[in-house]
Amino acid sequence: MAGLSGVPIIILKEGSKRETGKDAQRKNILAAKAVAEAVRTTLGPKGMDKMLISGEEATVTNDGATILREMDIEHPVAKMIVEVAKAQDDEIGDGTTTAVIIAGKLLEKAEALLDQDVHPTVIVQGYKQAAACAQSVLAGMAIDVSGDDSALLKIAQTAMRGKGIEIAMDKLSQISVDAARAVAGFEGKDIEENVKTVLIPGGSIEDSSINYGIVVEKERTSLEMPKRIEKARVMLLEGTLELKKLDTDAKITINDAKNLATFKEGEEQVIKSQIDAIVKAGANVVFCEKGIGVTAQNYLARLGVLAARRVSREDLKMLALATGARLVGDVMTVTPRDLGSAALVEERKIAKDKHMIFVEGCEKAKAVSIILHGVSEQFLEEMERALDDALNVVLDVIRSGKIVPGGGAPEILVAERLRQYASTLQGREQLAIRAFADAVEAIPLTLAENAGFDPVDSLAALRASSGAGKQSFGLSIATGKPADMLAQGVVEPLKVKTQAIKSAAEAATMVLRVDDVIAAKQEEMKPKPGQSPHDYTMPQMPMPHY
Repeated sequence: MAGLSGVPIIILKEGSKRETGKDAQRKNILAAKAVAEAVRTTLGPKGMDKMLISGEEATVTNDGATILREMDIEHPVAKMIVEVAKAQDDEIGDGTTTAVIIAGKLLEKAEALLDQDVHPTVIVQGYKQAAACAQSVLAGMAIDVSGDDSALLKIAQTAMRGKGIEIAMDKLSQISVDAARAVAGFEGKDIEENVKTVLIPGGSIEDSSINYGIVVEKERTSLEMPKRIEKARVMLLEGTLELKKLDTDAKITINDAKNLATFKEGEEQVIKSQIDAIVKAGANVVFCEKGIGVTAQNYLARLGVLAARRVSREDLKMLALATGARLVGDVMTVTPRDLGSAALVEERKIAKDKHMIFVEGCEKAKAVSIILHGVSEQFLEEMERALDDALNVVLDVIRSGKIVPGGGAPEILVAERLRQYASTLQGREQLAIRAFADAVEAIPLTLAENAGFDPVDSLAALRASSGAGKQSFGLSIATGKPADMLAQGVVEPLKVKTQAIKSAAEAATMVLRVDDVIAAKQEEMKPKPGQSPHDYTMPQMPMPHY
């Protein structure tokens, strides 16, 4: 960098890299487009799968959020796009692929505008205006389906299409609707707090079911305990049912055998008093977060109590939501009001050497379990991802009550209205708004391409249908021609579409506002005196003195 006298003034360390202006913007846009291209072919019911290999493990999926999460991305701008997808997944639970594709297309269109000397600030302003207009258009075409169970099933089925589980779609969509309805009243941020999915390899998909309770992946602590308890009264213990070990500094000296017997009797009396407190409160099932000693196991078994130890904190919280029990810290303070209830608690064998405890029939359960059966772990994992998407979108519709047609119909209408809006403006923002319209149309275009149809012909036909006032017409995956998506049951939550456009616009404007990329030189680690230059990160051991 030159000073006033023409003498260069160096402000960065030697070896630092700096890219400014269009060069920086082009490279950033290229990185974002690469991320979008990685997931583009997975969109839609006929989207392709990706195989993600990590070490010896391979994951086969077309779930956009999973693909982006597993990719080992280094470029900072590409990471920004992945963060947008993650935000979409956390907020809505679906629509991540849509958001990333639109973001990539927005940046591709912005690159063309930059080549025409349209200032990035103008593009950003135009994109913001277009995003606001798009939100208004989507809200105007939304349909209220509050209380319509058939609409919820259609929403779930649309979310599951293309996940490779079509043979079980009817069964799983009904399970997702039932589970979402059960937990809809609980305003938890993550549905994982209220719905536990248990994967059991083997059996038929049709054996999959919903349990209005929790499945705990533990077995009873003693074979002498009952395997089955009806009309269960459940206690959840945060503490332990074994004597605490002495501190390292503590020391007990016993000189007489009689004193030793008395000491052991005292220990047993402490455990017995704890078990008596549990039984007095009325509990016949105990889930303990920590250990249960042998003495406690024996007492519990004699009294006909089923108990499980080392139960995870997450499972205890879910059991509390399902059974209505309270978490008890001190076993001696437990009262009947702290207990929860379940129609049945039973240990069952689900594999050759694996048992689980099923807590079933919980009235007003705020947490439920979904048991999935499948032929392989890979298939079960993809079922779980599809079910998670369906649960999230159904829950969104239960809470908001708003849906829009699928098949690219909302994007076609948004693009048409944006072009009409752009024609009313006089500044250069109209160029950015038209670019936004073209970018949004990437969704129906990609749907047609992934289904094997001519994307240009399909897009032209969809534009003609929308221009004729057929707002609910989207791309039929069966024919490649426009069809009424509402009649075909292809619908999506309004929130998925509004959030996808919002996320994409925010990502694109964030990237466009960067015009200077400065990469500082990384300091190389040098070996200390006496260290090997090949392994200078290892600490040096002191040399022994002889």
